[in-house]
Amino acid sequence: MTVTTTIEPAAVPDRSLFIHYRRTDDLRARRELIERHLPLARRLARRYARARDADDLMQVASLALVKAVDRYDPARGASFASFAIPTIVGELKRHFRDARWALHIPRELQERAQAVEREVDRQASRLGRAPSPRELAEAIGWSVEDVLEAQAALAGRDTASLDGPAGGADADDSIQDRIGAPDRGYELVDERSAVAPAVARLADRDRQILHLRFVEDMTQREIGAALGISQMQVSRVLRRALARLREDAAA
Repeated sequence: MTVTTTIEPAAVPDRSLFIHYRRTDDLRARRELIERHLPLARRLARRYARARDADDLMQVASLALVKAVDRYDPARGASFASFAIPTIVGELKRHFRDARWALHIPRELQERAQAVEREVDRQASRLGRAPSPRELAEAIGWSVEDVLEAQAALAGRDTASLDGPAGGADADDSIQDRIGAPDRGYELVDERSAVAPAVARLADRDRQILHLRFVEDMTQREIGAALGISQMQVSRVLRRALARLREDAAA
């Protein structure tokens, strides 16, 4: 069947549409081919999917299908399915390999870490004990430093969630509950000791108004009512006192 450049993609068989797409880069043909084969990508994704990552795997499989459509050459004679299936499955497996790592580890180091892990199993079966880094290095043909680096990378494959249980007597605690946080109180100690001499040099009424505003957390209106002065006077005192404290701190 001869396909012209003015076609209705939905009416053309797969092979003819692929030939047309390869010759013309017709985006309508590309879109039609992707849509026709999305069920194949979805079926392959479902083989590997678990409930929590089903959407991610569907996306991976769909993107792999797009790559397969763009790379497939009908002139080589193989069917599209025989070309697309290994491409999609390879991307799914690559996704699983990368997703196992909780921390971002370069691909080359991941592969080295997995090689060390496999060699550990082999040597443990042969020796009846865990092999040393030197024994692993001799078996693989690497330096001891390379083996140690790969073993350290394995620690990045699994990490504990901060929301996970911390264990111990307090069963309801999460790991995050046990992690310390910066204590603002230490900074306040330093700031208080730096400001205290300057505050002591203020007039009694200025100190009283500062105390009511920033320690008792009273509004300017409440302070004025308590001291029998206007809110405007309170505002002036606060501005003057704070400016004096800033000048002393800068000096």
